[in-house]
Amino acid sequence: MKKSILMLLCLFSIQHILISQDHTKDVIGVKAACVDYINTFYNADTTLAYKSVHESLRKTGFYFKDEKNHYSQQLEMPFENLIDLAKRWNAKGDKTDANSPKEVEIFEVSDKTAVAKVTAVWGIDYMSLMKIKGKWMIVNVLWQSPPKFSVRE
Repeated sequence: MKKSILMLLCLFSIQHILISQDHTKDVIGVKAACVDYINTFYNADTTLAYKSVHESLRKTGFYFKDEKNHYSQQLEMPFENLIDLAKRWNAKGDKTDANSPKEVEIFEVSDKTAVAKVTAVWGIDYMSLMKIKGKWMIVNVLWQSPPKFSVRE
């Protein structure tokens, strides 16, 4: 009886370790997709977008206009426009440097969906990701210029 209980405990421990490793792999995959997104723009490298951003992308957000001291109307950016912007936004390398923010905060990773926040030189992006054929892909982005304030509860 003691051997049976000990064997069951060992099996549960091994299963827990294997499941934890799978989750770690997913968290790493979500973070990698978000870093690819940042580097798509920082490095003007569209191959990273094709790797980590789904073609059905819905990206929407607000840009703060300093000269008018207010935010733009809601702006939409489908995948094709993201590619076009990435090609030219930092093509000269003058919009970012080694100290530019490149932060990824993962809020939740489930077996098929994930939510993360990216902070970059242009502001913040909240990302929704899906796991498609074993690969994490960004499908939704809600963004804004650097916030004037931020509250968390």
